[in-house]
Amino acid sequence: MKNLPHQRKKFSLPAQSVYLNCAYMSPLLKSVEKAGIQGLLSKRNPSFLSSGDFFTGADELRSEFAQLINAKNKNQIAIIPSASYGLANAAKNIKLKRGENLIVAAEQFPSNVYPWMNLSKESGASIKTIHPPSFLEDRGKIWNEKILDSIDSATRLVALGHVHWADGTKFDLMKIRKRTREVGALLVIDGTQSVGALPFDVRTIQPDALICGGYKWLLGPYAIGLAYYGNYFDQGIPIEENWINRKNSEDFSGLVTYEANYQPGALRYDVGERSNFILVPMMTAALKQINQWTPGRIQEYCQKISARPITRLREAGYWIEREEQRGHHLFGIRLPQQKSIREVRAKLKENKIAVSVRGEALRVSPYLYNSEKDLMKLVETLIF
Repeated sequence: MKNLPHQRKKFSLPAQSVYLNCAYMSPLLKSVEKAGIQGLLSKRNPSFLSSGDFFTGADELRSEFAQLINAKNKNQIAIIPSASYGLANAAKNIKLKRGENLIVAAEQFPSNVYPWMNLSKESGASIKTIHPPSFLEDRGKIWNEKILDSIDSATRLVALGHVHWADGTKFDLMKIRKRTREVGALLVIDGTQSVGALPFDVRTIQPDALICGGYKWLLGPYAIGLAYYGNYFDQGIPIEENWINRKNSEDFSGLVTYEANYQPGALRYDVGERSNFILVPMMTAALKQINQWTPGRIQEYCQKISARPITRLREAGYWIEREEQRGHHLFGIRLPQQKSIREVRAKLKENKIAVSVRGEALRVSPYLYNSEKDLMKLVETLIF
């Protein structure tokens, strides 16, 4: 497939803005805005909504997400309101005991830490937090090696992102999956900062669960997300009991014939009111566009527009992880010693450049609405 062109015209960003902050929150596509407005207007007259409409929109959304991550069956996909909800469903169905351990990366996003803290407290299992090296040379490579070395015969769970949310460091999920299988451990991935912009194939990586908030790289609205649950979770108990996650919920006339069984596969983990007639069409429209673009081409585009600016920054003493150890859609910039983060933030604000500060790094997250010119403006702002 040919390379993607600049896509800013599909978004409603102000002409003078330099928005390099998709990892914070994506702007909405015009097509997603339109779907949301149409969904909002449908509530004017609910008589046009049939009982089937509670299921068809959700099924279409599942199909689009299954296509994006190459899931075999759309029934492996659950509709969730947030990453924390999806991770809580996973945590509820993982049984640990004293003497066992689970592994997380240092400074992981809290939603992918708090459930495991609670699980550790309840079970007596220990948490092993794997820190990156204190030096920057080969940082991503050595961090991955430390994670692999930490997985032992007592490990029952590894919970990571595909990339680290603060600086885009890429975790080698293929090697980590291989090692978890050797010791009989589960692999749960928070894909919120990667899926949609970085290729992720569940048939290749084979995670036990993949959880994604929808409002970042999936280009959706706030308060909706998607989760893939593998076979381990097929007979699990959801954190929420609602009418629609029970078997035969399609039959409205029989809803008070209470059903002991859940819907098959991951459908049992759907949030109540999952049929949301505003958010579901918006999320579906966003995924349709991403599937047309494809994450591989999105990565190529971000690599192309960031290569020269990154070279300039490195020449000026800034540190950015090697390309093979990070995402091209999300990377951290560490300042030279003589630079003050306070001064840098003031300069960025003055020049109307949106990035995030996460830990010791400026987190830069470009997308298809950006150009090399946007990133060169960032470079010119930083080199003062």
